[in-house]
Amino acid sequence: MFLRWMCRKDDKAVDFGIWQKIHTKQLLIPLDVHVERVARRMGLLCREQSDWQAVLELTQNLRQFDKNDPVKYDFALFGLGVLEIDFDPLTK
Repeated sequence: MFLRWMCRKDDKAVDFGIWQKIHTKQLLIPLDVHVERVARRMGLLCREQSDWQAVLELTQNLRQFDKNDPVKYDFALFGLGVLEIDFDPLTK
């Protein structure tokens, strides 16, 4: 999470973007229980274990949406997980 804040730059003042030597495409998604739960429901994460390979799998799948900044989706996944919104993305 810290790397995201320091490397990503946004206009909402959430991410500082003061570290310029690490590009956003190099970042990996922080995998907590909330992100994991939503990613599994959305079919973005199939690996059963919550380990380094799961982080790599999820990050790779998020690269399909934005190859230069796949980690930008972490807050959305986290928020849905924290709110425990029960949804089926295929039926909506």
